[in-house]
Amino acid sequence: MASGNKTTLLFYPSTTNVSAKIQPVVLFNICDSFVRRPDQAERVIGTLLGSVSADGIVEIKNSYAVPHNESADQVALDIDYHHTMYLSHQKVNQKEVIVGWYSTGSGVSGGSQLIHEFYSREVSNPVHLTVDTGFTNGEASLKCYVSFNLSLGDRQLAAQFQEIPLDLRMIEAERVGFDILKTTIVDKLPNDLEGMEATMKRLLALIDDVYNYVDGVVEGRLIPDNNIGRFISNTLSSLPKISPATFDKVFNDRIQDNYALVYLSSLARTQLSIAEKLNTAAQVL
Repeated sequence: MASGNKTTLLFYPSTTNVSAKIQPVVLFNICDSFVRRPDQAERVIGTLLGSVSADGIVEIKNSYAVPHNESADQVALDIDYHHTMYLSHQKVNQKEVIVGWYSTGSGVSGGSQLIHEFYSREVSNPVHLTVDTGFTNGEASLKCYVSFNLSLGDRQLAAQFQEIPLDLRMIEAERVGFDILKTTIVDKLPNDLEGMEATMKRLLALIDDVYNYVDGVVEGRLIPDNNIGRFISNTLSSLPKISPATFDKVFNDRIQDNYALVYLSSLARTQLSIAEKLNTAAQVL
């Protein structure tokens, strides 16, 4: 804004008190799109779907990649493909709307503002998610940004991306898959028994940590923490009081049920594969 002989640079924040939550399926979708990207593409760009609560929390629930071409000074998105995919998602779940976009890489790049301007026309105050699919140092660097405008008088000079809090929560099964994903190179995916074995080993390790902590506090080697003590107490009180024999029976029955489901799903896949081959053979004949 200009006043007399003075010129003032103004920030117009697009949003305030914004945070984001992301579901693990979005991370898996992005990594899958990156693996399947064209050979000449260095990164993947796509649309984020989800919802926005009244208190400004953006929940990212789904995503899809959008074909693009980019050079040093410009980025071209396949807008028709983006709109077609969004309409298809709307037919399945109308509650999932566009909340922003994502790109693979370690951070904001030079062409990010051009893409952000496009999504700003699709939805107000979009978020920008970056995913380090290289898993540098064995960790997936996930960062989420919003854009702030820098103006000189009535003229917009530039935009600044500011990082916002991002929450990624997983259940145990998703955590196992995420740990495998972080290794980037594996001989094979674990089967159900191997996955259960890894989960049980981790559970035993956590129990050992709690056991050593309690022993350390009782023996005076560690300073007691009231918060940890309350957490352990609440955890123990939430466990059902059943005898070891009853627990073994319930656990074994659950295992048998899981085996039955695995068998039925394998049988269904085999039947579908046979039906597909027969249908293909019938069309050829």
